[in-house]
Amino acid sequence: MSGRFFQNILFHPLPTMTLKERYAACLEYWQKENPNPGTELQYSNHFELLVAVMLSAQCTDKRINMVTPALFAAYPTAEAMARATFDEVFALVKSVSYPNSKTRHLIEMAQMLVNEFHGEIPDSMEEMTRLPGVGRKTANVMLGQAFGKAAIAVDTHVFRVANRIGLSNGKTPLEVEKSLAKHIAPQLQWKAHHWILLHGRYVCKAQKPDCLNCAIKAWCKSYTKGHLER
Repeated sequence: MSGRFFQNILFHPLPTMTLKERYAACLEYWQKENPNPGTELQYSNHFELLVAVMLSAQCTDKRINMVTPALFAAYPTAEAMARATFDEVFALVKSVSYPNSKTRHLIEMAQMLVNEFHGEIPDSMEEMTRLPGVGRKTANVMLGQAFGKAAIAVDTHVFRVANRIGLSNGKTPLEVEKSLAKHIAPQLQWKAHHWILLHGRYVCKAQKPDCLNCAIKAWCKSYTKGHLER
């Protein structure tokens, strides 16, 4: 997409826009405004990242960042967490959502890492999703954030925003993931995950999207059709 075309449509919604043009416009804007996006979770190694991501399901990153310093200090490695009791871990994560199941999954995940992966995080979808409590979304986060692979994790923000903007019409997270991966270059996929997620977290919110201050509303399929606030 040429810079002139990009400038012309920045504040002037187009009555019709191809899917290719919508992707190009959104990606060009995000790349310009936030060239190096990253997770807001705080961690220092792959094991800590996996623990934080598992805890973050249906919980805010802010809450997870309040919980993990003490958890990481107590259990800095998979080996240490594998030896922990349920009550010990639960006491440190009880303020997050679904603390009972997350506590159990963390301990079982650490035990499998020790028993089958020498304490190291595997770097494939197939192996990672064998870990207790690790689904496709969490595995994609690890593949992209930890290992730099082409991956698009579809959480509630990505699912909502991708469909609302018109980047996808997927009915399931997997359908959205496949449609995004089809139209986004591999080297940009992990960045695009963050761009879409952050847009959903701070601008295109679920209950009250901030269309007034949305820089990409010109290319938003829902906005240009009058489905969102003016």
